Order: sequence, then structure tokens, then C-alpha cells
Amino acid sequence: MQDNPLSEISLPARVALRDGRQVVLRKIREEDKAGVLAAFDRLSADSRYTRFMASLRELPEAMLESATHPAPELECALVAIYGDAQSIVGGARYAAAPGSDVCEFAVTIDDEWHGLGLARCLMQVLIAAARARGYRTMEGYVLASNTGMRGLARRLGFVDTACHEDATLRVVSLGLTGAAGAPAPG
Repeated sequence: MQDNPLSEISLPARVALRDGRQVVLRKIREEDKAGVLAAFDRLSADSRYTRFMASLRELPEAMLESATHPAPELECALVAIYGDAQSIVGGARYAAAPGSDVCEFAVTIDDEWHGLGLARCLMQVLIAAARARGYRTMEGYVLASNTGMRGLARRLGFVDTACHEDATLRVVSLGLTGAAGAPAPG
């Protein structure tokens, strides 16, 4: 992520998106529970399925607890906050198993905020955090039909391969060690 202003960012940070709106990227907090629930409620059924790979009508309490209480030694969870109402319009996280040098990422963007570069901003900060934490690989399981996320992953340097356990999924992975190459343009 050479020449990338977000790769060395310290949080919280204000970021301008493609349409000129600005969001604040920061780590999630326990007091974000109501904001996470409101953000989940705004997601379309398709976005919920794309993110959770299941048809969820409401966010289970265990998922909400996990989302707002990341284990600092194994997880990093970020949110994008907009406006005076402090609305959560996006989030990204990675998690790793104890002792693993591989972390798995997930990203969720409010439907009305797609296509503005928000997912890219969140991913760049998440990648930098995982790299700084010493993880060797970041990977994600993405629906094969989720061309937007797969394209973003490719532009960020991830390799997109078939998931041998499930033909409906793709595995995108990024090596985090050594010199960080610049992501592909786009």
C-alpha cells in the first residue's frame, strides 16, 4: 500500500469519500450497540445475506456483543461514523484464532453508501492494522456473486481462488509480510 495515506493512519481519522461527504473512521466501542443495530436495520435483505451469508431479520444478541467487544489480542473492529447524529454507515473487522498468523476479514457498508470508496478506506486501515499486529495473511470468504467485494479485493492486491468446501464461495487472500506492494489501480 505504497503512497497510500490510509496505510499509516492513526485513528480516529476523518476521510473524504468520492461524493465529498466525510466520515470518521475509528475503533468500535461498547456504546456503539444502538448504532450497530440501527445500521443493521438499514441494510437491505440482499446486503444482509451478502455479509452474513444467511437471511437474518435481526442481529442476534451474541453477534452484537461480539461486534462491540472485540478481543484486542485477536480482533480489530472499525466503524465509519457520519454526521452529527453519529450514524454508523460502515464497518470492517478482522478476527484470528489464538496462535494463528492468519486473520479473516469482513466488511459491511450501508446500502446508500456503496460505490463511494468507503469499503476501500476501511479495508486499507484494517490491512495496515493486521500487518502492524504481525499477521502474515488476511483472508475473507466472499459469495461468488459478490462481484463488488471481489473486485475491491483484487484492486487491493488479494488473490481470488475457489473455495473447495463450497462452490458458492470464493476465498480472497492477501499476504501481509514483506514489502507492501501498491494495490492495483481502480
